[in-house]
Amino acid sequence: MSELIYLNGEFLPQAHAHVSVMDRGFLFGDGVYEVIPAYAGLPFRLKEHLQRLNASLEAIRMAPPLDDDQWNDILTRLLAQRGDADQQIYLQITRGAYGRRLHAIPEDVTPTIMAFATELAVRDPELVKQGMSVITLDDIRWERCNIKAITLLANILSQQQARDEGAQEAILVRDGLANEGTASNLFIVKEGLIITPPKSQHLLPGITRDLVLELAMDAGLPYAEASVSVEELEQAEEIWITSSTKEVMPVTRLNGRPVDNGHPGPMWEKMDALYGACKARLRLRNAPPDNCYD
Repeated sequence: MSELIYLNGEFLPQAHAHVSVMDRGFLFGDGVYEVIPAYAGLPFRLKEHLQRLNASLEAIRMAPPLDDDQWNDILTRLLAQRGDADQQIYLQITRGAYGRRLHAIPEDVTPTIMAFATELAVRDPELVKQGMSVITLDDIRWERCNIKAITLLANILSQQQARDEGAQEAILVRDGLANEGTASNLFIVKEGLIITPPKSQHLLPGITRDLVLELAMDAGLPYAEASVSVEELEQAEEIWITSSTKEVMPVTRLNGRPVDNGHPGPMWEKMDALYGACKARLRLRNAPPDNCYD
């Protein structure tokens, strides 16, 4: 049986799910999205993801079309198609279809709401063991990177440049500061201190980023939210990137040169173990899906 997609109040097979060519998401990239991991069939940190979704909607002058309970009902049905498997949910809201192409925001338009679940890819164990290779690039994106908007062309171009140069990710630099990756948040370790850039309009407020800070605090690991200069990035003892799908990944090569000794560092090993224990508890239903704790 074909897997179902939620679209505007209906659960449809993918082949039957259609959006108007006049949809403003299609014409302008006028919309926002979220990606939510689900472990053992339970959406992880759903409350935080929906809070970020609503913040993005507010930033683009849209009211939330659904409340948290409605989203929970939709995602529960989508996830049930694979039972207790680990999955990822993609949901997207655009401003909707309008009768003509108009740059100004129309007064009367109905949002297009779409969501689907797919299998959550397992991290490549060899890549985890070896660590990722990244490059630094100038940040060519707009000034509102804290909005999780569907307009991702600049991210795509930077990600492809990294791939063309044999790397898996690009760290984006603005005014001499390393802020985040094309699809990830950034951490470094400097003199034993875990550092991540503070939230601002130049980076996405990552859900996994926040969880890493919570885990560090609970474990008594020293951490700080502080700007990371390119020089600090180049001299870091460890570099990590985080996202809902990458989790916490070590970076062992920066611009073709080894990070420290070229192997994942001891602080990353501690954090990766903490994150893994968090997921294990969730799969065993020993903790609520909003966090890793009792």
